[in-house]
Amino acid sequence: MNLASITDQHPADAPAILAPGRSLSYGELRSEVSALRGGLSDAGVRPGDRVALALANDWPFAVAYLAVLGVGAVAVPIEPGLPAPAIEAELGAVGVSAAFVGPQAAEAFSASDRRDGYGLVVAAPGAEALKGSTPMSELSSGAVAELADKAPGDPAVLIFTAGTAGSPKAAILTHGSLRANLDQVQAHPGRALLPGDVSYGVLPLFHVFGLNVVLGLSLLAGASVLMVERFHADTALDEIPARGVSLLAGAPPMFAALSAAGADRPRSLDGVRLAVSGASALSAEIAQAFEARFGLPLWQGYGLTEASPVVTSSVIGGVAKPGSIGVPVPGVEVRIIDDDGEDAFVGDSGELWVKGPNVFGGYWEDEKATAAVLSADGWLRTGDVAVADDDGYLYLVDRSKDLIIVSGFNVFPAEVEDTLGENPDVADVAVIGVSDLETGEAVEAFVVPAPGRSPDEAGLREWCRGHLARYKCPARVHIVESLPRGMGGKLLRRALRDQA
Repeated sequence: MNLASITDQHPADAPAILAPGRSLSYGELRSEVSALRGGLSDAGVRPGDRVALALANDWPFAVAYLAVLGVGAVAVPIEPGLPAPAIEAELGAVGVSAAFVGPQAAEAFSASDRRDGYGLVVAAPGAEALKGSTPMSELSSGAVAELADKAPGDPAVLIFTAGTAGSPKAAILTHGSLRANLDQVQAHPGRALLPGDVSYGVLPLFHVFGLNVVLGLSLLAGASVLMVERFHADTALDEIPARGVSLLAGAPPMFAALSAAGADRPRSLDGVRLAVSGASALSAEIAQAFEARFGLPLWQGYGLTEASPVVTSSVIGGVAKPGSIGVPVPGVEVRIIDDDGEDAFVGDSGELWVKGPNVFGGYWEDEKATAAVLSADGWLRTGDVAVADDDGYLYLVDRSKDLIIVSGFNVFPAEVEDTLGENPDVADVAVIGVSDLETGEAVEAFVVPAPGRSPDEAGLREWCRGHLARYKCPARVHIVESLPRGMGGKLLRRALRDQA
């Protein structure tokens, strides 16, 4: 098998990639991929080689991604806006020997001390001036190179996890795990994409949500992807109906921005049949505001890079329960494990474990880290604390590693964040634990004021004291302009700890 074969059966004239500069039908996409695959083979790229994709959401990413997989190499998507030292760290960690570079990454690659160590550097359109590079158009030789035969367990993609603590690790996503997750999502008719669908491709393709759930799933289904490099809510409200977008996938901030934008000029999303939120917790307020504005339910899902990524979805259960991440997609097993290592009772919290053919192949050359998250019998320890209700719907309580222990009492940051988030003066909030000589740890909050509001620390602490046990109340509250979040929308608590 080879994941790159997912486009093979679709009609040649069906639209595949809709991009600002160039759109590709499935026939054109297959032709471009075949030619580039031949060029990579002629240039010496071999099965198992790691090839970086420092490309934005545009047609070259799709072509390069499928060509790299097709030749049997391993794709390493990276954020094209990274500075040179960060690029060096990531590519050096996995031994990249070739790289596709777009305009956004050209300057950083030029400044990199390891520039000569990348071997083949392919310049995407707009980056042809990159010194020592081969233009992508020239590498597309047109020579025939057969699709490499890969086993399900062979690495296909290395994605650096955006964890909230510790250094990034490259997760090995295999041809089998990625394809299994696509099939798992497609197995439920309520979540499946259809050939006529158009997906809104704004999630970054170096993030597994954008790579497999948006791009991969669309290509498997014979749907098309509208490539969007930067999100602007007002532009999106015009573009989504104009381009016939029917699937809207994103992180909660995107849906909040859409709900708040352009209220003076009503615009509908009547063509959207499915809106799904992931990457971080979806608040009831955002879900309700989106549905009130557009008359469209917002379904919450849950996944992680190590699961390729989808684990659960409220679409599968058919009810968008506030705060719930839904139920497992077909073919995925979950367990909630308590502190004693036993299955927790309904309503009791525990660490969420996941098992299925979509589970990743471990961390690149890091046996210790792999053993910490993968059990001997294949269960993935997610590090997320969850509870289940009587209907089997799951609710995330928090990350187990973010647990705060105050004078021996457990405090989950999410509970404090939810409480502060109910205050009308608060637009966004994050809570962390900090060292405290008296209590071991203390709760510290970072609050972004709501527009036109001016909350103060004393008032917010008093609010918490009226809603929470005293040991759960923040010892300090910082008023900030914004919270640090990764491109996928996940809160970066590590950055807050550094700030504290």
